Amino acid sequence: MPIDRASRIPPSRQIADAIRARIESGDIPPGRRIPSLTELEAEYDVARDTLRKAVRILKDAGLVETVPGMGVYVVEPDSGEPGAEPDDTPGP
Repeated sequence: MPIDRASRIPPSRQIADAIRARIESGDIPPGRRIPSLTELEAEYDVARDTLRKAVRILKDAGLVETVPGMGVYVVEPDSGEPGAEPDDTPGP
């Protein structure tokens, strides 16, 4: 997906949105690594700082996490609050 450099939407947001769409479509499923910064740099032709901002947007949204020495991975969908235990009480 090319970046619209004339857009009012920052390139980092455009890239984050494109990766989010790939995650939501199942193209990059939970537990899988998203493309590395080097791969994204070649794909989008932008500076690494822009890519780091895009990854930060995805982390802040709770979609990915960094695994030291391994890369950035898609997290499992969360059904509750962070750190909350699953609710096992029966419904009404």
